[in-house]
Amino acid sequence: MNYDDYIISKKKVVKNAGFEPLPFIAPLFDWQAHIVRWAVQKGRCALFEDCGLGKTIQQLEWASQVVRHTGGSVLILTPLSVAPQTIKEGISFGIQAQIAECQEDVLGAGIYVTNYEKLEKFNAESFVGVVLDESSILKNFMGKTRIALTKAFENTPYKLACTATPAPNDYMEFGQHCEFLDAMPSNEMLCRWFINDTMNFGSYRLKGHAEEDFWDWVGTWAACVANPKDLGYDGTKYILPALNLQQVVVDVSDVEGASEGELFRSPELNATTIHKEMRFSCEARAKAAADMVNASDEAWIVWCNTNYEADELRRLMPDAVEVRGSDANDAKLKKLDAFQNGTARVIISKPSICGFGLNWQHCRNIAFVGLSYSFEDFYQALRRSYRFGQTREVNAYIVSGKNESQIISTVQNKMDAHRKMQERMKNASKALRNEVEKELKMNQEIEAFTGNGFTVYNGDCVRVAKQLADNSIDFSVYSPPFANLYIYSDDVQDMGNCKDDEEFFQQYKFLIAEKYRITKPGCLSAVHCKNLVNYANRDGMAGLRDFRGDIIRAHTELGWAYHSEITIWKDPVIEMQRTKAQGLLYKQLRANSKYTRMGMAEYLIIFRKWGENMNENPVTHTKDEFTLNQWQQWASPVWMDINQTKVLNGRVAREDQDEKHICPLQLDVIERAITLWSNLGDLVYSPFTGIGSEGYGALTLGRRFVGSELKKSYADWAVANMKSVESQPSLF
Repeated sequence: MNYDDYIISKKKVVKNAGFEPLPFIAPLFDWQAHIVRWAVQKGRCALFEDCGLGKTIQQLEWASQVVRHTGGSVLILTPLSVAPQTIKEGISFGIQAQIAECQEDVLGAGIYVTNYEKLEKFNAESFVGVVLDESSILKNFMGKTRIALTKAFENTPYKLACTATPAPNDYMEFGQHCEFLDAMPSNEMLCRWFINDTMNFGSYRLKGHAEEDFWDWVGTWAACVANPKDLGYDGTKYILPALNLQQVVVDVSDVEGASEGELFRSPELNATTIHKEMRFSCEARAKAAADMVNASDEAWIVWCNTNYEADELRRLMPDAVEVRGSDANDAKLKKLDAFQNGTARVIISKPSICGFGLNWQHCRNIAFVGLSYSFEDFYQALRRSYRFGQTREVNAYIVSGKNESQIISTVQNKMDAHRKMQERMKNASKALRNEVEKELKMNQEIEAFTGNGFTVYNGDCVRVAKQLADNSIDFSVYSPPFANLYIYSDDVQDMGNCKDDEEFFQQYKFLIAEKYRITKPGCLSAVHCKNLVNYANRDGMAGLRDFRGDIIRAHTELGWAYHSEITIWKDPVIEMQRTKAQGLLYKQLRANSKYTRMGMAEYLIIFRKWGENMNENPVTHTKDEFTLNQWQQWASPVWMDINQTKVLNGRVAREDQDEKHICPLQLDVIERAITLWSNLGDLVYSPFTGIGSEGYGALTLGRRFVGSELKKSYADWAVANMKSVESQPSLF
């Protein structure tokens, strides 16, 4: 494969795995028919549609299409109590489906509906299609169960996942869906478009410049629809009535429950203290909610978080039914049906039990007797009533103690983030609207900038290297992208824009080969690197991976000799403060040191090109300019005295959508390498020039420089930094 073909192959495309739809059975609206037609053609996809847009009728029609096309069976998995609701709606739509408790109930081709809890009672391989109703429940399962679900249906030809808008900033939910649907492994998704948030260890955020490309990709396998108008259809019937969201604050004594030595109980809440604090306010919160409910003759949904809250609510609301996790399934269904048909006026439950899939538009009054920090629990519970099909204003009351305002503030901030995510998700509907897919960004132009003793090319490093003459470089020093750890641009040629280490090294080897060609025989190349971190939620297990060793193996595979190596000491305290790495925390050492690790050093790996005429133009040093004491210090395999802050100031080169800080190689390392392994006037090369650190060091030490930089703004600042050397006093 040549370089151009390889670069094009980096663009991830989700191919259709479906078929042309048969005539529809269900009475779909025009926009629903649009989505189902697309979903049938896709074969494996997700419907991320807002609550009340009719995902049930769409998934039933999709399942009917698969059954009629293949002559096989489709299994629809739902939360508890949603299965009977699905069967009932199917009858009204003219689509026959039946409840199945286990594999023995599957009698020939058809649509079968069961609960997630019964998954292990079925042979997944006997179904040609599967539907996950309220598929966001995936992330609420234990990892073992979620993996089992993905594994069970890994060979199923047709898959559909249906849920409302994923929780704000919880991009792991997209990863779980895309992996289940065979669109991409979740860890690859994280590598391509996300970056580890070093200020919040173990979490990920979307790269600034990758946002548009990410949502374009999501649109190739998911229908993201908040309103039919997102697809160009009339959405006036899908405007929700007003939501009256009110906070009811109850007064709780600050003295009772104070810790020893404290006059008042501390109002600060965290994951450890929240339940203790909410126990103190439980009785007051339950009474405030009961006063509202008992004074009304309308239907009410009362949400709680704990059994002790439920006990108190049940005591104060004698006409309410409570659905508890320990109830038998039949008892749960009976109580849910009683509330649905109006026999029971009030229902008490937890969002984790009844917060998914149920349609309770007949009720417009909701009381949250306290909140957890989970926005999704709040959102899903609210949307049981506040959803399309609701014709009246909805009154939602959040009852909290005065010391619990921090939770309310957190949820409100997440509501704002959720609205922003919905706006971004509209980008993902472009493919669904049959809009033209944007062209792959790949700038193949090369522009040269020259100055006194240097040339900087703005262009892809491999394309630039191909233009350089054979055996023309005396020494090279640079820091390559650390696989996908540092990403600077949205150009697909950027080596930081790779899904994993394997893809990175496929591209990097094109450069290593060109570097070998242009380096003079006997001359050296110094590569700065570090080992990389694996994270449990992205890679399956936490630990380190041998990126340094992979660089060595890639070079030796292409003819370079592994010549030498220097370890650059890094302060573990600074690393801990920057990354919040669990393994570096002192409290982790005391709690369970099996998770404890050492700080991570950096490395300068030296490679040599062997060949004829290797001893021409040797690099020599005199006692005056290179003392024995200096040599004994630099000959150490560990450089302990590198000034980590001695770098070119790159803040001025940063653009709005740049990701990570610009991290140039320390000038101390560059200057030592150039001094050790090159002569005055030699040509020093860096394929990743960035803002010009290597060029700056080379010119300062009386060498010449040539380099390449893909990002135009960085190339401009590299030129400016190198020109600044002319105004400085010369060392030679």
